[in-house]
Amino acid sequence: MIKGLLFDLNGTLIDICTNEEDFHTYRVTANFLDYYGVKITPEQLKDKFFALNHRQRKESKEKFPEFDAAEIFYEIIENYAVNASGKSGEEKHFLAETVSRVFRAASRHHLALYDGVKDILDIFKNKYKMGAVSDGQKLWAEPELESCSQEGYFSFVLVSGFLGFRKPDKRMFEMAIEKMGLPPEEILFIGNDMYRDVYGAENAGLKCVFFKSNQGDHSFHGAEPDYIIYHFRELVNAVNFINLQEEKKNG
Repeated sequence: MIKGLLFDLNGTLIDICTNEEDFHTYRVTANFLDYYGVKITPEQLKDKFFALNHRQRKESKEKFPEFDAAEIFYEIIENYAVNASGKSGEEKHFLAETVSRVFRAASRHHLALYDGVKDILDIFKNKYKMGAVSDGQKLWAEPELESCSQEGYFSFVLVSGFLGFRKPDKRMFEMAIEKMGLPPEEILFIGNDMYRDVYGAENAGLKCVFFKSNQGDHSFHGAEPDYIIYHFRELVNAVNFINLQEEKKNG
């Protein structure tokens, strides 16, 4: 029987749209940096952001590396500040974190819960232990969850930005299983990406519901979810079906 529910965040609970290719994102961020004596054009900023992002991932020893936005902007501040030596390391780190949030805000076009999410979580919150496992930056994921008023539902939120690696890395799911305090066969994972979510969760021994939302990869050879939903409200039926299958299997 299912006793715990694990959720992916973006694309599963949260419908978010960002555009890191949009020139507007870099114009706003470069203008903000200018107020702190960091002289860089939007074009330079865009080139540096993607180059440093690529370098971080390439230099990582992880199979599925996660980048660190704050570290990217720290290096940009170091290289483009008019008087970088006049700022302490602590000041530069604080500015880099602030700029990371400005960048995310400038790139964000939409942020809202999928229809039915709050109603379904309200149904589940007193029946199941619930947690979240998400790829994302540590400076963005939790504030965006709070913005959608969902942080109170979960006993923990595990974000790849704190770890340096991302799904489908088996360790993401193993950490979540340990935090849940339940055997894997009693945990159901709900995600929107066939590779990162379904394949990753199944590889860790979890049952899985695939939410075919407007985001994520919808096919991956070898990933076979236990149930597919096309609207979040269908999750109740999915959980009931999987529990019924378990009852039949166990006699």
